[in-house]
Amino acid sequence: MTLTQERQVILFQPQGSINLQVGTDLSEKMAKITPQPDQLWVMDLAKVDFMDSSGLVPLVQALKTVRESGCRLVICNVQAPVRLVLELTHLDSVFEIVNNYHIPDSTPSLVSNTF
Repeated sequence: MTLTQERQVILFQPQGSINLQVGTDLSEKMAKITPQPDQLWVMDLAKVDFMDSSGLVPLVQALKTVRESGCRLVICNVQAPVRLVLELTHLDSVFEIVNNYHIPDSTPSLVSNTF
């Protein structure tokens, strides 16, 4: 997973399948970040080709965390198999889902980590 912080934006870019093990790792990494008011958390799922129900846990936890902190969570680039899981669980109506998100190249990177 790649984690990038650009000013008031935290960009998460998990890859592959998000199952129980990967979901647990993702939850742990996200828990280490202290949300700041008015921050935007972006979960870019462009490289996630599969997610089971246990993979939803970190998304729901992140949503709860950001809402309690006055932040916003956006999910983008959702692939068809993942979208199906979100639709079957009716979480597609809970999360803010957009087609894509782009951080301008001119914005200096504050933090960039690959996990």
